[in-house]
Amino acid sequence: MPVESGPVPSTPGASSAVGARLRRPVGAVAACAVLLPVVLAHPGQRAAALLLASLAAVVVLTAVLPWPWRRVTLAGAAGGVAALSLLLDLAYSGPYRLSAFWLPFEWTALVVLAGRVARRSRGRWAGAVGTLAVAAVAAVPLRWTLRTPGAAWAGSLAAVLLSLLPLTVVVGVCLYLRVLDARRERAVSRARREQRLEVARGLHDFVAHEITGIVLEAQAGQLPGQTPEETAALLRRLEEAGLRALDSMDAMVGALREPREDGGGVHAGAGTPGATRVYGLADLPELVERFGTTGPTRARLEAAPEAVGLLSGEAEATAYAAVLEALTNVRRHAPGAGEAVVRVEVRPGGGGDPGAGGGVVAAVVVSVSDDGGGGSGVRGLLRRRPGSGGTGLVGLAERLAAHGGTLEAGPLRPAGWRTGCELPVR
Repeated sequence: MPVESGPVPSTPGASSAVGARLRRPVGAVAACAVLLPVVLAHPGQRAAALLLASLAAVVVLTAVLPWPWRRVTLAGAAGGVAALSLLLDLAYSGPYRLSAFWLPFEWTALVVLAGRVARRSRGRWAGAVGTLAVAAVAAVPLRWTLRTPGAAWAGSLAAVLLSLLPLTVVVGVCLYLRVLDARRERAVSRARREQRLEVARGLHDFVAHEITGIVLEAQAGQLPGQTPEETAALLRRLEEAGLRALDSMDAMVGALREPREDGGGVHAGAGTPGATRVYGLADLPELVERFGTTGPTRARLEAAPEAVGLLSGEAEATAYAAVLEALTNVRRHAPGAGEAVVRVEVRPGGGGDPGAGGGVVAAVVVSVSDDGGGGSGVRGLLRRRPGSGGTGLVGLAERLAAHGGTLEAGPLRPAGWRTGCELPVR
């Protein structure tokens, strides 16, 4: 049987518990109020009055009480009372005037119950129960109109239409609210997914980069012939790399705890708890120098000074991430490379040389190339499925596309690999 389901309350547990406690006494009072007029009925009609009042009280109680209760769900309770109402429509043989007294109570409760089913119920039985509730609402007036003297089909048809008009409004509003709930749930799911991907990108871009450096330093320390001075320098570099990895972890945790006001970007530690720092093109010299001193591959930076500041903070952070990703791939997939060159260039949009102040810059081009390797490992990275985690070159391409940029990666002739990106200047 279907289980009642709805949006999570703003204060989980508290508001739902208070509402459940209030609904029970309200439902009991309403049911007693519906049953009370039975004592005023004529003794010869008291049995029929008790039957009508009991059904109306049960429908009212079902419409007010919170569901599920034990193993009984909202759909199960609504389907049961709707079936009882339809059965009474067929079997009732008492005075027609008597049925008219309790008819408004039963009809109103059935409309409320149909709205609750449209708003909350889910599962394979929700549609069938909703249809049964609508049929019960439409048939309730017929219990009176079909038994009046000289009854005509026009009067019964008018009563059914008038009964269905408010029901249509109630069910339509409830279905609209249900659609809004579904949209909100999808938005929350997308936000959570983006948050997880942001953490995964941070782990890949910074922590994995530093751990890769630590592994390479540890491998270099195992080579024979190390002097005490070289060992001491190696240990210092390992300590610095470990501290940078810890700073990156602290920055990501701080970004999750506090709402970011800088609009996103690639973050790393800024020296204070919870603070984050956005890296850009101005930080590339430090990155290239650190890369060249913590591994066997030399590193060189060729950057146009005028490129710094042309892009937005988020776009520069993405360009920095592209260089970081490419250098990490050189370490992991091209261990035989002798040199890695990082280039930052500006592409003019026309009117002369932008470096001389005579042109308009159309884009900033950032590339990383190495002279040996970049073989099957990097090619395997490029052949990754787009939905396989959101990190690496695939995730980087998505970030660049968000800023209107593009990513290119491929082998060089006669040997090597090049990874480049282009970001337009807006």
